Amino acid sequence: MFEFKNHELAPGTEYPGVDYELKPCRDQGGQPVEGLFNAWITLNNPDQLNSYTTEMVKGVILGFRRASEDRRVNSVVFTGAGTRAFCTGGNTKEYAEYYAGRPPEYARYMRLFNDMVTAILLCDKPVICRVNGMRIAGGQEIGMACDFTVASDLALFGQAGPKHGSAPDGGSTDFLPLFVGAEQAMISCTLCETWSAHKAHRLGLITDLVPVLVVGGVYVPNPMAITDRYADASGRVVYGEFKSGSERAEGKETLKSGTVNLSRLDEAVEALLTKLLYTMPNCVSKTIQSVRKHKLEHWDRNKETNRAWLALNMMTEANAGFRAFNEGPRGNREVDFIALRRKLAEGAAWGPELVESVLPQKDPVA
Repeated sequence: MFEFKNHELAPGTEYPGVDYELKPCRDQGGQPVEGLFNAWITLNNPDQLNSYTTEMVKGVILGFRRASEDRRVNSVVFTGAGTRAFCTGGNTKEYAEYYAGRPPEYARYMRLFNDMVTAILLCDKPVICRVNGMRIAGGQEIGMACDFTVASDLALFGQAGPKHGSAPDGGSTDFLPLFVGAEQAMISCTLCETWSAHKAHRLGLITDLVPVLVVGGVYVPNPMAITDRYADASGRVVYGEFKSGSERAEGKETLKSGTVNLSRLDEAVEALLTKLLYTMPNCVSKTIQSVRKHKLEHWDRNKETNRAWLALNMMTEANAGFRAFNEGPRGNREVDFIALRRKLAEGAAWGPELVESVLPQKDPVA
């Protein structure tokens, strides 16, 4: 029998917060295929909405390298634990308590982050992002690095950078215009308003979406979003937009009355995995590499200068923004934007005094 060489960088190495599992491929009849697998890489930090710590980033890098080198692996599924989030980006607690004010340390972290995005883009196997909940900020960026996205229709998509002291330069400013066009990307990246899965699907950001909310034993579409394809009286397309007024209130009640069941999401992911199984492996590998070139062209051009800027920004707006999110009371985790702009317009210099002056006020002790 032919003896293969092992090309893994760190065989057997695992990092807390990232699970790596091989699941059997399934044929067109739904039966397991002997000797062939799909690799599932799962961000397992549900208590913090699957935000990735430094150690988790290392785990994702090695997970994708491991799946890429495993000859038995057909495709990769990248997902998050639980039902609330795929990933909400970098761990803001770690950012605020360790990286804020330390540009050289954040530059080291961003080297790992860049390697994580690159590991996804260079994986020799097709990569499916299984979106089980929120895909926000850095979660959106690593999700867009994947080749396909299959989402819960309760999922939310969006950016957070300019609201919390950063810029979405970990991939969104490179990738999002390719998916949805320059102006929609501009809206998402600057205003940081979330999109429903239905709107993300309408704009071409995701491959497919499935209902996961069960009410009275029946799957129902996202009650918070307009899920019928139509335009309003002015001709504006409203499919995927969030409901307002009494409809929004009714949607919230429906959401509270139901339970989330991700079995249909898993069925949709498995169906796509099976379709990929019935293709020529080398031809698929070359095809995904060719299509990814459009992402890689922008990513490789900008990632190092973006890394340098993001590191330096840890002395100023990121310092304030991440601390505000980490230290602020629930519902008030943003800096005082007006006070900040006013102080800067008056010539205030960045430093501890300015940062402290714009942080949200904590609730008074009763």
